[in-house]
Parts: sequence; C-alpha cells; structure tokens
Amino acid sequence: MLATPTTFQGALYASVVERFAIGVELYQNTCNGLVQQIEQGNLEGEKTRKILEDALLPMLEKDIDTIVLGCTHYPFVIPLIQQIVGDNVRVIDPAPAVARQVGRLLEAGGMRNDSKSKGEIKFYTSGDPEALESILPMLLGESGTVERVNWLNDSRIEL
Repeated sequence: MLATPTTFQGALYASVVERFAIGVELYQNTCNGLVQQIEQGNLEGEKTRKILEDALLPMLEKDIDTIVLGCTHYPFVIPLIQQIVGDNVRVIDPAPAVARQVGRLLEAGGMRNDSKSKGEIKFYTSGDPEALESILPMLLGESGTVERVNWLNDSRIEL
C-alpha cells in the first residue's frame, strides 16, 4: 500500500484493512516527497523514480503481487510504478471507484447532469492555484481557472 501518513492514520484505512485484509501480508510506504514531485509535474524524473524505488524494491523482495494506491496524487505515476514493479504486479488505482461514488452521491442529491452536453468544469485546490493551473494540461489534458479553498475540519471556509 502506498499512501500518505494521514491515510495510514485514519479510521477508514483501519476499518478497510480489518474488513478486507485478514490473512494478507500488508506492506506500507508513505513515499515521502512523492506528492511534491507530482505537484511540480515531475512524473518521470530521477527523483520521482528514486522515491518509488525506495518504496517498492523492498516490497518486491517480499514477492508482492499487488500495489494499492491510497493517495489521489499517486495515479499520475502509475506508468512509472508499473515500470518498476513489472507486469506481474497489479496496480490498483482507486480513482474509478471514487468517481463512481461521486456519481452516486450526485444522483442521490438530484445534482447529476444526465444531458449529453459537457457541463462546466471547475477546479479547486487547497494548495497553490497558480501551480495547479500550470500543470493541469499535463495531468488532466484540461485547462482552466483554479480557485483556492480552505478547510476547517470537514467544512469549507471562506476567506
């Protein structure tokens, strides 16, 4: 499992491990510095590769068969992860499951756009909006204005 320290410390992670990983040997790594590399647009560079190799090579020595990504940033480096671990190790990207859940929540709240037209795309970040704006085309193939949001506990706060 590759995730941020916050993910590993969360109750959700603990409950998922308890429900689905009984009898499974589980190895964890926080990949310190990987989020920053991705946010800088460094998806294939030497430093990014080193961070991933430091995390993955010890796991490969233990004959892992699956890598689960527990950070929204990490799917952007799946090609590099796959290069390092090879074709015999499955890489699980949670993004499709997250997108399906968002769809279910939009449906339940009566907010789903079922028309064939593409809705307006809005980008938000708790980080630097200009930095995200500059790497959006590379990461998502989209461009647009990014608005900064701030959070206090689980609520968005206005500045």
